[in-house]
Amino acid sequence: MPLFHCMLEEGGPEEHLSPGNVSVTTESCDPRPLICIKNPHVRPLPHHSSMADESENTHGGPNSTKRDGPKGGEDDFVPSKLGTKQYWDEAYQTELETFRDIGDVGEIWFGEQSMGRVIRWMEKAEIPKNASILDIGTGNGVLLVELAKEGYTNLTGIDYSAASVALAKDVLQAEDLNNISVKEVDFLSGSGELKDFDVCVDKGTFDAISLNPENTNEVRIRYVQALGDALKEGGYFVITSCNWTKEQLLQRFSSGFEFVQQLPTPSIQFGGKTGNNVTALIFKRLH
Repeated sequence: MPLFHCMLEEGGPEEHLSPGNVSVTTESCDPRPLICIKNPHVRPLPHHSSMADESENTHGGPNSTKRDGPKGGEDDFVPSKLGTKQYWDEAYQTELETFRDIGDVGEIWFGEQSMGRVIRWMEKAEIPKNASILDIGTGNGVLLVELAKEGYTNLTGIDYSAASVALAKDVLQAEDLNNISVKEVDFLSGSGELKDFDVCVDKGTFDAISLNPENTNEVRIRYVQALGDALKEGGYFVITSCNWTKEQLLQRFSSGFEFVQQLPTPSIQFGGKTGNNVTALIFKRLH
């Protein structure tokens, strides 16, 4: 099922999409993470769109969403099965079977442009090729593949889904990348296993965690704590989100982290207002 708020292929800072051409890039969207519509008021799009109606109905009808501007709070997030381990176990089991059957790696969250954006920032920031990099919620491991192709050698991917880990390992093996560590780890477990990374990358994982039906606020707090444990002092956190605005992310990661910069993402113009369908921010861990 296509997403409404995550359906645009990401491009450069000069890309502006209007209602008349929104549909032309829908093929780049990941159809799985319906999390991208859980906070739709932050990036308003045409309500008459059939995809908007479809995505809203998926979550209990139009009354389950808001379109009242960019300052909605965290209470606007509605818990969903997409915040559960069971959902992702089943989703990645299907993708694993598909990959082993026909070699299709599955969907790339936010499209290939999002990976290119992260890599371009790393190059401009002169992140060393041997820097320790953690992919939080690695999924199919495609980001690890792209980082390895760019010469980064100290890569780790984690996911709490065993099927995701199996898929990522198969994808890496198919690319003859045998020196990348992929582990079945719950990032929120607080096991102390993840430490001293130079860079942590999150591309949609915090979005999913934010929808956990149980202890919703607690898991968000635990995520920030786990991130602080995993990053070394002065290390960087790169987050791409289609649920959270810049202001919300700045508030959530205000303790123990310093905002560095916002990466350019496509903008949408509708009803005289301009917004972004994706937010990408860089933070640095403080002491």
